[in-house]
Amino acid sequence: MTLSLDIAIVGAGIGGLTAAIALRAQGHQVTVYEQAAQFMRVGADINLTPNAVRALDGLGDAVAQGIRASGARPTFRISRDWDTGLETSRLPMGDTAEQRYGAPQLTIHRADVLAVMAAQVPAEAVKFAKRLRSLSQSDAGVQLLFEDGQQALHDVVLGADGIHSKVRTALFGEEQPRFTGVVSFRAVVPTDKVRQVPEIEAFTKWWGPNPQSQIVTFPLNRGRDTFIFATTGQDSWHEESWTSPGDVNELRSFYRDYHPDARALLAACESVLKSALYEREPLPQWSLGRVSLLGDACHPMLPFMAQGAGMSIEDGVVVARCLEKAQTLIDVGPALQRYAAARQTRTAEIQLGSRGNQWMKTQGNADGVYGYDAWAVDLGLQG
Repeated sequence: MTLSLDIAIVGAGIGGLTAAIALRAQGHQVTVYEQAAQFMRVGADINLTPNAVRALDGLGDAVAQGIRASGARPTFRISRDWDTGLETSRLPMGDTAEQRYGAPQLTIHRADVLAVMAAQVPAEAVKFAKRLRSLSQSDAGVQLLFEDGQQALHDVVLGADGIHSKVRTALFGEEQPRFTGVVSFRAVVPTDKVRQVPEIEAFTKWWGPNPQSQIVTFPLNRGRDTFIFATTGQDSWHEESWTSPGDVNELRSFYRDYHPDARALLAACESVLKSALYEREPLPQWSLGRVSLLGDACHPMLPFMAQGAGMSIEDGVVVARCLEKAQTLIDVGPALQRYAAARQTRTAEIQLGSRGNQWMKTQGNADGVYGYDAWAVDLGLQG
């Protein structure tokens, strides 16, 4: 019989909510602490590749149906050369991906995913405006201290609090993320304004003259809108925030030598957000005692393989599967170590692959990324 644990999750993002839903389904008591005052429609539009969608499907019909209700299904994943426009790879998605991997690719706003998932967690289980100050462990459990002075004691704590993770700092000390020398531009335009671009219903990546330069587009809102994500090199970042309003004329100037179809996408942009891209080296240790990390708290990565959200979702499923086998509190620490061991090689490979930014530039096989099933992968949990 599964031990019923009192689990705290710090961070109500996609990875944290995945873990919360999966752990609650096993009978655990779960409290999610979120530093924001409420769920808000913030964040970027995301690409949920088949491995991520299949993991979300395992959380139940409400989640599976909810993400499909607002997500778009790109027809292909296409790579095109930045100046000639010639295709360098083409991967069928849509129904083909669903048949091959057991789930489709969905492109969707992050807030829509969060809304679907938050509906599966009781309101009283989510505590807002809770910014973590510190934590400590003892035989009694894991003590959390928040900036408002309140404290909470739990059996287990999972840090899903992003690249600036307070849980990570409490476990392993202060370490600043590294600015990569790359900035991104994000915009959403009505698809009717870019209908002239061939196969606008596909996920398309325009590979630039260097690894820092690219334009990615994919459909949103069941195809009514098109998301545009472009990156370019920049020596430094001086803004107080990692994201600030951008200049569409600056955006267009960076890609003025790109193919006319790519330039037509940027010509349709009326406003744009500009963000700095940060990352860390793969973290050698995720867990300490009855505390562990997941998602960007332990493996923040560049977006060039579109796996940031997917890795967080997979983490949430796998940590729940590992904790399901704990029979006593003594088993919790080894279960969290087993979780980390099961995930570290995969996430490190994808972190480094995203940094290199060569994945699927030419025709290849996506099975190693898309074919992963977080619910079925062997975790050495027999017995």
